[in-house]
Amino acid sequence: MTQFSEHQLIDWRRELHSWPELSGREVETTARLRRWLQDAGLRLLDYPLETGVIVEVGHGDTLIALRADIDALPIHEATGLTYRSRNSGVMHACGHDVHSAVMLGAALQLKAVEDHLPGRIRILFQPAEENATGARQLINAGVLDGVQAIFGMHNEPGLPTGTFATRGGAFYANADKFIVRVSGKGAHAAHPEEGVDSIVVASQIIQALQSLTSRSFNTLDSLVLSVTRIDAGKTWNVLPGEAEFGGTARTHDKQVRAELEQRARTLVENIAAANGASATFSWHPGPPVLENDARWAQFASNVAQQAGYRVQTAELHLGGEDFAYYLQQIPGAFVSIGSASEFGLHHGGFNPDEALIAPAAHYFTQLAQQALQHLNARCRDAILN
Repeated sequence: MTQFSEHQLIDWRRELHSWPELSGREVETTARLRRWLQDAGLRLLDYPLETGVIVEVGHGDTLIALRADIDALPIHEATGLTYRSRNSGVMHACGHDVHSAVMLGAALQLKAVEDHLPGRIRILFQPAEENATGARQLINAGVLDGVQAIFGMHNEPGLPTGTFATRGGAFYANADKFIVRVSGKGAHAAHPEEGVDSIVVASQIIQALQSLTSRSFNTLDSLVLSVTRIDAGKTWNVLPGEAEFGGTARTHDKQVRAELEQRARTLVENIAAANGASATFSWHPGPPVLENDARWAQFASNVAQQAGYRVQTAELHLGGEDFAYYLQQIPGAFVSIGSASEFGLHHGGFNPDEALIAPAAHYFTQLAQQALQHLNARCRDAILN
């Protein structure tokens, strides 16, 4: 009988943590996962993927999916842990190593009861979540074919260990990127009147963009626009002719998302023109709003209550998550499980509580089994009616 110990899951998590890999480059991570899953007798499915692993447990027509992400971030680790990253400048600063360990545990536990499962569970160890390309790769490869519901998790450092949260409807925000390029006229710093100062123009645009979200949209809308980088000039005595800056915009409202893009573009172009400069505004859509199916979110919460979690309704989350692409295709639910880290996600000091791993593995085992039973019962009811 296949089984796992909490110690084993933590060991696996720490090995993944020590050897993090960036999005789309998870070659050794994939090899480790494949080896551990094959050694446990799991059935690996063959899809045209360069990285990532797909396994399946059980038999029958009813099919659900569980998903973990496996990639890391370009962040220098500052935890001082004995198992800290050995890949310089790369870190599992979002906890995808934890998510993988959780789903490894669920896979092994489901394998132990495979003959009694009322259907199949397809478990996705997905690459490239951080650059929002992995979910679409799996969808295009056909991984969701036949799947009737999908579930996934993210650890939440702001929640205590043993706490569970989700919500129906919009949960995570869309995560769009924008880039603004300002073209002025370079000049000697001692004679600004002879040029068009791209830095001043860019500064005016940045200030106006910040006011746009607070003065042109309802203050009750969940909306944030952040400028995260700026690049202009190479020396101290020259006014640069070009400036570039970029950032991100997040919201939970599709109409607000579309309106923000249009109004920001108009603002950028008009402020540049008013200063005798020109500017281009490019918008790069990221993951859409993650929208949980309300019934599956409630179902996931009910199972969490049975599993002993302290269950609460999640607040709206302005982070992005490419699990949203799956939920555009099929119903399901994404959930938060408390990891009680002093430092938050995408921080070099992020250090989730490993005590969450084994209970979460048990939770997803129960969730998968009960979801299959629920789908089978619903099918029987539809036939009878």
